[in-house]
Amino acid sequence: QLQASGGGLVQTGGSLRLSCAASGGSFSNYAMGWFRQAPGKEREFVSTISWSGADTYYADSVKGRFTISTDNAKNTMYLQMNSLKSEDTAVYYCAAKDGRYLSVLRRDYDYWGQGTQVTVSS
Repeated sequence: QLQASGGGLVQTGGSLRLSCAASGGSFSNYAMGWFRQAPGKEREFVSTISWSGADTYYADSVKGRFTISTDNAKNTMYLQMNSLKSEDTAVYYCAAKDGRYLSVLRRDYDYWGQGTQVTVSS
């Protein structure tokens, strides 16, 4: 099970940190990811990380502003979002995929959290 939290309302240029708590077993052989879905748009890839934290990958739209990380002791993944823009407004979903290889494709992910709303106001 994945439980996303940390969303909210923030002004342009502000920061938020999203959390994704994983439960129900060991995720050491999983890769994790964040996706987002804005109103009227398809769910898109944001970032992915190996559970060890050694490997990461970002969408161009968030590179340099967002940082993905994991805390193995807490079984939790994070997404630190800085310099937020209005176009970052979306519901953010965390996901896990079996296997250690990273992926930007929604169809590769086996488990999904419920989503947390991020709203950036100008």
